[in-house]
Amino acid sequence: MKKVGIVMGSDSDLPILRKTMDTLSALKIPYECHIYSAHRTPQEARDFSVNAREKGFGVIIAAAGMAAHLAGAIAANTTLPVIGIPCKGPCFDGMDALLSTVMMPSGIPVATVAVNAGVNAALLAAQILAVEDKTLAERLDAKRAADAEKVLQKDAALQEELDAVHS
Repeated sequence: MKKVGIVMGSDSDLPILRKTMDTLSALKIPYECHIYSAHRTPQEARDFSVNAREKGFGVIIAAAGMAAHLAGAIAANTTLPVIGIPCKGPCFDGMDALLSTVMMPSGIPVATVAVNAGVNAALLAAQILAVEDKTLAERLDAKRAADAEKVLQKDAALQEELDAVHS
């Protein structure tokens, strides 16, 4: 199975990416995680993305806040799919990171999930890998079914509570 590369611009993004790593682990997807800044360590970020395919990666998740150029910098140096997670920073409630991540020029795509959406980034990476991996696709189907069952259980509990109130 291909690995998922995870790159964050700062360790302040780690709480979001822990959810990403937990989700990948639950789906039994191998990953590597690094801190590389598009601005403070541009050579390391470039080297990671240039060599990612040869190192067994199938998709890269890049998370950054504020200017949030990391996903674009990674995507500029690889043709692997790149998923950007805009992270909420101290200004603009994460809108600056969202716009920086989503507004890529033609020819350098970055798939972008919602602000702080580490779980969805992991699930999108899994879906990309599952195109060629039937076992992973089955794990994703099982997760969806389990998630749906949890919602239905919560609805049943609510209906029970409401029935008791209306009786």
